[in-house]
Amino acid sequence: MGTPHAQAVYAQWVALQKALDVKAAVPLNGQDLSIADVVAVSLHGAKANLTDDSNVLARVAESVAFLEKELADGRVIYGVNTGFGGSADTRTQDFERLQSAAIQHLNVGILLHADKGNQSRDGKSKRRRENELLRSHALPSPIVKAAMLIRCNSLMRGHSGVRLSVIESIMKLLSSNTTPVVPLRGSISASGDLSTLSYIAGAVEGNPDVFVQVSNQAGDKILPANEVLETIGLQPVHLQAKEGLGITNGTAPSCAAASIVIHQASQLALLTQLLTAMGTEVLTGRVNNYHPFISATRPHAGQAEAASNILKFLSGSKLASGAVPAEYEPWSGRKAGLAQDRYALRTAPQWIGPQLEDLMLATRQIEAELNSTTDNPLIDTVGGRVHHGGNFQAAAITSAMEKTMTALQNLGRLIFAQSSELINSTMNKGLPPNLSADEPSQSFTFKGFDVNMAAYMAELSYLAHPVSAHMQVAEMANQSVNSMALVAARYALEAVEIVSLMAATYIYALCQAMDLRFFKTTNGDMTDAILDRWSELSHLDRDERCSTTARDSLGMLMERIATNMPGLDPTAAQMRRLQSEIRESLKECSSGLNDGKECDAATLEHMASPASRMVYNYVRKHLGIPLNRGVVDHPPLLLRAAEERKADGATAQGAEKEEEERSAGARILGTMAGDIYEGIRSGELHDRIMKFLGEEKFLG
Repeated sequence: MGTPHAQAVYAQWVALQKALDVKAAVPLNGQDLSIADVVAVSLHGAKANLTDDSNVLARVAESVAFLEKELADGRVIYGVNTGFGGSADTRTQDFERLQSAAIQHLNVGILLHADKGNQSRDGKSKRRRENELLRSHALPSPIVKAAMLIRCNSLMRGHSGVRLSVIESIMKLLSSNTTPVVPLRGSISASGDLSTLSYIAGAVEGNPDVFVQVSNQAGDKILPANEVLETIGLQPVHLQAKEGLGITNGTAPSCAAASIVIHQASQLALLTQLLTAMGTEVLTGRVNNYHPFISATRPHAGQAEAASNILKFLSGSKLASGAVPAEYEPWSGRKAGLAQDRYALRTAPQWIGPQLEDLMLATRQIEAELNSTTDNPLIDTVGGRVHHGGNFQAAAITSAMEKTMTALQNLGRLIFAQSSELINSTMNKGLPPNLSADEPSQSFTFKGFDVNMAAYMAELSYLAHPVSAHMQVAEMANQSVNSMALVAARYALEAVEIVSLMAATYIYALCQAMDLRFFKTTNGDMTDAILDRWSELSHLDRDERCSTTARDSLGMLMERIATNMPGLDPTAAQMRRLQSEIRESLKECSSGLNDGKECDAATLEHMASPASRMVYNYVRKHLGIPLNRGVVDHPPLLLRAAEERKADGATAQGAEKEEEERSAGARILGTMAGDIYEGIRSGELHDRIMKFLGEEKFLG
């Protein structure tokens, strides 16, 4: 059977496809909202609606009626006839005005004029030059959409005393693709994400100074909430007893951000295992790193899962050492060099395993929060009482996000270590320095990426600190402990971004390395002595590398001849001729490297695992990213060469036609890595991986 994390990721993908394929909307009943549902609605535009289950609707109505009865009986209920927080020692009978006061004192977040439609205070679009440095101060709209969905699901549980019509108003905004503009900062996620949710309340109130993004086929525009309500045919809501508190006093924004984070972080965890397998191939690492016996002797579930997954991804490989009988092993996997792989490959299961366990626990915490009642006070219509408690404290989400942040940092660290090993010619078993396909003295293809990876890793490490440790006492010392869950989720989302940048860079390097690894000898098998020396001299330009290899390996060959053929004494002329033949043979067999030829399909099919081929073909065929041939592919040089050919008046044919195509689509290295990055973030590559898992019966 498949392993828990891989199965969960696949099941979530299947659920997402179902949510996107069916015409019926995601139903909200307070009981079974899933992470896949949240992702479908917030990131992919799936529709959602309130359940028509009469039992659920009755519970909502009963909570409102029970609250009215309690107030009529003179009960003191927090936030309904008392003040808020440390001001709860006040009393009032003006229940509706109190709810307006709740929203007023929470609408205190700072947004830029640009966030509200690019209008300055005097209504003009002219902005101060200094403000061009400011990035948006608004929470990303997918998180706001997810928060609206989750909050309505919680209110449908019938513990909050919020009328069905109010919940329907929020859902009307969501279904109309109109999203309140919500400040990015200001929540400490203690009494829920109060200020954050108050902007959703302000939108349904029709507040003219709360703004809403309207998205349709004509594009996006930002309008005041009162104008948007009129446009979509929705009457402004007049909040009744507890309804302002019922909307704002919950963890929905934290849970929304966390749902998106865990969805993408789990994808990256599975991708890291696939890339580790691919890295094992191109570095001709050892399959035995992932042998089940190793994990059986140290029975951590995550380690066993990671080892099993990597081993399955390596299935069918003839590149990795030990993947096939010894006579078929690639030359660089033979006896010379280190007796075992370095840590980045050899300890990958032990490194990845705990991250999988943490991600699974984080997922369970978020799934529980999705279908929880998270406000205060809680109305128990069955037990016949109002409970004052602290379900708004979002520490469970903080716990989930800080585990996820640490997991992402560790996954990024592994990708960084593997990438560094791959690019460094003293460690990559014969691949050229900087993975340059042309002369090492003139080309430094992946050196810049190597530096970028260090920058990404440093920033990722900076992010990976617990936010909860920095919490501050707030609100008249009433909120003496607060979870900082939304801040933790925001930083975890940044970590997802950085690890995705690292994965994209590593994928680009792996595909380059795979092409460079596949060069074939045409004059018979090279001896170990020649090829070992060839590997050691990868830093030299081609001619010097061939000559030096031939010269240095000749003595080793003669020693073998003397051992295996005693009495044979070659002449000096024969030795010079043999050296020349070795040199010319090396030039011929390595010509593909300097010509920048990609691996032919037959060789790829024969040598690489199906999993690696899937990633390679996605990059080479779907994204159209070719092997980088070195400095010759620098766009200004490509364009200059094209202009020179045009000036010569020659008709492009054969190789020249290929050069014309390259120059027409000339891209810098960062652009091509960027294309892979967007494929990761959009879920396009993940879709292919999931289909591969299904087709290969990976989980069966």
